[in-house]
Parts: sequence; C-alpha cells; structure tokens
Amino acid sequence: MKIYFPQWQGSGKGTPIEPGAKAVLEYLKDESFVKVPLSKLPAGEKGKQRYHINNFDALFEQLKYLKKTIASSNPDTLKIIGGDCGLEIVPVSFLNKKYSNFGVIWFDAHADINRPCDSASCNFHGMPLRTLLGEGETRMHSLLSSTIDASQIHYIGLRDVDPAEQTRINEGNIYAPKETNIQELVQLLHKKNIEHLYLHFDFDCLEPTEYPQTYYNVAGGLKVKEAEQCIKTLKKEFKIVGSSALESITTSQKELRPITGIINLLMI
Repeated sequence: MKIYFPQWQGSGKGTPIEPGAKAVLEYLKDESFVKVPLSKLPAGEKGKQRYHINNFDALFEQLKYLKKTIASSNPDTLKIIGGDCGLEIVPVSFLNKKYSNFGVIWFDAHADINRPCDSASCNFHGMPLRTLLGEGETRMHSLLSSTIDASQIHYIGLRDVDPAEQTRINEGNIYAPKETNIQELVQLLHKKNIEHLYLHFDFDCLEPTEYPQTYYNVAGGLKVKEAEQCIKTLKKEFKIVGSSALESITTSQKELRPITGIINLLMI
C-alpha cells in the first residue's frame, strides 16, 4: 500500500513540509498513492499545546485517520510520502505487530526519541520513537498497534541529539554509531535474527552541501551516494516491508533532482 500523508503539524509551524511532500508525489507520478486527509483543527500559529505536545488535537485526529486507513486495507507493505517524522508511530507499530523479527532503520540527523516533558520544542516529530517504545504521552497509545523494543532501533546519520535522548540511547544500548558502516549494521541485524525492516528516511540525514532542502540542516551528514548504497544493501539483505520519505521542503522539481535516486529506491 502506498500512502500520501503530508502531515506538518508534528513540526510545530513547519508549513513548508506539506508542499515539499507534494513535490515528491508529483515527481513519482504514481496514481496508486492513497491520499489520507489532514485535520482541519487549528494548528501552527493557531494551534494549542496539550500534554507538552504542540498541535496535539490536530495530530491526534489525523493520525486516527491514518491508522483507520491502514487497518482497513491490512496491507503487507507500506510506502509513505510525508510529512513530518511524527507520523511514523502508525505505520511502524502496524508492521511491528504484523511481522516477527522486525527492525527499524532510522535515517535521520535527529534521534526523535524525546519524551514530551523533555522536549525543548514540544514538537511531536522529535518524539515518535519514544512513543513507539510505549514511553511517550499515554494519550497517544491508542494510535499504536503495538510497541517496539529499544533493540529494534538502528540509527544511520544521527548527529544532533538532545541530552535526554542520549541518556535513553545509552540505557537501551541502541545502535547509534558516529560513522556509518553498513556492513557492520548488516552483521548486527543478522545476529539479532531480524528479517523484516522499516526504512524511515528523513532527508536531513543527508549532508546539506549535497541536499539542503530539508526542514532542518545539520552538517556532517551522509553523502547522497552513500545513502543510496545503504538502502541498496539493506534491500538486498532483508525484506523491506515499509519505507518513508519525509521532511523534504522544496517545491522545485529541479531542486529535487539530487535525491530522486533515493526516492526511487524507497518508493518504487
């Protein structure tokens, strides 16, 4: 199942995220993507913070739409164009329930593993992994189909981590290397008997001198070709049951060109 879900409310006021997602959809020219509606409740400048989460009401409503859409089709695989990283709680928890030996590969400059009470921004796109662990805001738990364990999380491109996030990474012995070594990761996944993978891809994992059109830019990221090779290797070694392409903000097809190889690998 292919889904277009341009959620931006999880990034607070990140309105460029929605048109950025649309540009990715337009590039693919694939009419099979199911378009899941966003909430019309106030968000952004008019949004309200509840439980230390900005735009909570809008987020909760539209994530219910997403969960219902996926559950009604009960797909074997998911490919999602988004949108901010907060949307991942629905597809990842769905696939985790469906498959044993399931692992999550988190291509991202950021850890996205804050609790709401620890988040400086109170933006939900910094909280999805903590929510998936069952340690986030309890009012979000009804959106989950299952919870994951820390051992299922594996970071690639991580380099901007809050202190509370680093503590959780250390406590959980979560795979978060300073340098990317795809063969090392493959060996670890095999050692854990992981067979099925979800590839979360936030484009800010990339080096901004190669692709700056992301909601956040953090120096020292993956080269585009390096990211492509990582995805190719993972697709060769494991069954990819889910993937996402998130937080690109350009509306220009010309500016999108550097990452079209990545988009193709994730979405086609």
